[in-house]
Parts: sequence; structure tokens; C-alpha cells
Amino acid sequence: MSIIEVKQLTKVFGHDPKHAVKLLGQGWSKEKIYRETKMTIGVNQASFGIEPGEIFVIMGLSGSGKSTLVRLLNRLIEPTSGQVLFKGRDIVGMNKVELRELRRKHIGMVFQKFALYPHRTVLANAEYGLEVQGIEKKQRRELAMNALKLVGLEGWEQSYPDQLSGGMQQRVGLARGLANDPDILLMDEAFSALDPLIRKDMQHELLLLQARMKKTIVFITHDLDEALRIGDRIALMKDGSIVQIGTPEEILTRPADKFVERFVEDVDLSKVLTASHAMIRPETITPERGPRVALQLMRESGVSTLYVTDKEKRLLGAVTADDASRAVKENLPLEAVIQTNVVMVPPDEVLNGLFDSMAEAKLPIAVVDEQSRLRGILIKGAVMSTLAGNRDASEGGAFYEQRA
Repeated sequence: MSIIEVKQLTKVFGHDPKHAVKLLGQGWSKEKIYRETKMTIGVNQASFGIEPGEIFVIMGLSGSGKSTLVRLLNRLIEPTSGQVLFKGRDIVGMNKVELRELRRKHIGMVFQKFALYPHRTVLANAEYGLEVQGIEKKQRRELAMNALKLVGLEGWEQSYPDQLSGGMQQRVGLARGLANDPDILLMDEAFSALDPLIRKDMQHELLLLQARMKKTIVFITHDLDEALRIGDRIALMKDGSIVQIGTPEEILTRPADKFVERFVEDVDLSKVLTASHAMIRPETITPERGPRVALQLMRESGVSTLYVTDKEKRLLGAVTADDASRAVKENLPLEAVIQTNVVMVPPDEVLNGLFDSMAEAKLPIAVVDEQSRLRGILIKGAVMSTLAGNRDASEGGAFYEQRA
């Protein structure tokens, strides 16, 4: 069940928003409504669900409506129409007391500007939200200290904001958002004011933090590389509308329209696609079948290498045609000629990090799961074809290169 479900959420800025909503229902475009009424469509009938524990990225160019949308999720901006369901409860219908309770206990927010109080220490800034809630001093100090430890600022509690780097100041803002342990963390362009190197460090830290805490995070960005790096799913916006929602792979490999195609056309796919996207099916054999059977399988399949597995498909190594021929001549079992120096990688290994290994390896790289079971192999031709967008990710292949 989605922790947040958004249904036909719309925001109109102008003198008669409800009339603009009717015009949207009649098929009027954002441009026509502005031209005829001078009202602006901030968010246009957005519908989506956010799953517990995922990083859901909302991205788009300036003016696309992404920051408006995230502020509608906790009613920092009042919706014109539609619903925002948090665990089944409609936030749009909450009174002021219920909404205040929701923001204090369930939905935290981290802004682009650090918004730290310069006269308060790091610890005092981190506990500020808890202080506003009236949490007893000893308890809020403990909660704030735990949050600072999570973001790597243990030991800096008594420092002041002007003594910290930009990245460290943003960590304080993140700690403040985490201190009351919210169900959902909204992050509006949280890293965009940082220098590129610090920004990458913060992205890495966020992923490490997420691996430990499993928070539901809604992350706003205009940076596609950032979205691809941290997002479990991405909602791409244009002119107030969501044009596509999908995983990073789906956005890159199956763009919904020409706008999305142009948006992603310069992305380096090798930094996003993984071994599982480019691997092909290898020919395999178990050791007890012997070298003669191995040679027969090679002839039938048109390959010069077989990958040797046990009966549970765990990889033992590889055997070449030359190895099998030698075993037949010398009356050796297949186990005696297995090459065990096969390079192995997990299915989620990014292709960009495998190019050197592919160039140096004598045999195609084996893709194995956590139990060492063989999932596929990587060959140059299939990898290049995948990066060029010419291979279906589910495509199998029995034929592969042999460099031994």
C-alpha cells in the first residue's frame, strides 16, 4: 500500500482557480488558460503513489511545477483541487490542528537554503523543531544528538553554522529533518546550492543513510544525473504535468515522448545500466558430464567455451575447447581442466566500472548472484549494443566471443 497517494492534484494561481480547473477538465492547455484568463497552472491533475521506503524523485526544468508539487504534499501550499492521502487519510481535508500534528510528527522537510540560525549551535539548530513541539529538553537533546550522529556530525555539536562548510551546514538541516523520526522526508533541491564535489558526497551520504534507515524520501531536483543516481523511481514534470513516472532504467530506455527523449539524450548510459541489462545466456555444463560431452555441446552451439556449474547452477569455472580436447587425449576428468580464474560481478554492477575488466579478461565476465549462481555473461558486442539502445534487456543469446 502506498504511504502517499496523490489523486488529480491541481494548483492554480490566479483570481478564479476553480474556473481554471473546469477549463482543464474541458481540455484547455496551460498556455490557453493563461492567455485567456491570466491564471497560471502550477500543478496539473497529478496522480501517483509513493511506496514506503523508496526515494521518489520529482524532477524537471525551472518552472515545471516540481517545487509547487512537493509543497502541496504537506500543504505548505494549499491545493486547488484533488487529494493527498497519507496512510489513507486525506491531508487536504485536515484542520489546522491535524495538519500541524502531521508536519511535526510524520512529514519532515529539508530546504535548498540551509535556514540555520547563526546564533544557535549545531545541536541547538538540530533540536529546534523538537523545541517548537514542546519536547522536554533532555529528550530533544538525545534525539538531536542521534540525528547528528546519523549524518556524520558527531563532535560538532557546539560549533556554529559559520564554522561549517556548505556540505556540513546542509547535514545540520538534514539532521533537523530527521530528529523527530518522520515517516516521510521531503527534500526540495536540498543539494543544489552545494559545490559539485560536495554535492556528490552528499548524494552518497544520503544513499548510505537510506540503506540504514529505510525512510520514505521525496526528493526534488532539476539535475538528471542526481535523479538517476539516487532515485528508486522518477517523476518527470513539464509545464505542471507529470509526463512520465518510472525507474531510472525505464526513463532512459523507454522514454514516454519526444520531450523525455530530448531530456535524457545526453546521459551516459554506462553510468546507469548494469550488468543485468547487458548479460546474455551462456552455455553451461556440469562436471560429471565429462570432456567429450563438453566438446559435443560446443559443436552444437557454435561456441568455444562452456561455463561449468554444479547442479544448483553455482559457478565453478569455465572450460575451453582446447581444455576439453586435452582432457579427452589424456583421459582426464572435466574437473581437471576447469579454469577457475573467471572474473565474476553481481547483476547490479554498473557497466561503467567494468570496461577495464572486460579489456583484460581472457574469458567473458560471469554475472553471478549472492549465492554464486550463474545468471549470465558479458561480452563486448552485447554491452556495446545495450549502450547503443539496440538490445532488449530481456534478450537472450547463446553465442558469444572467445578470447582464450
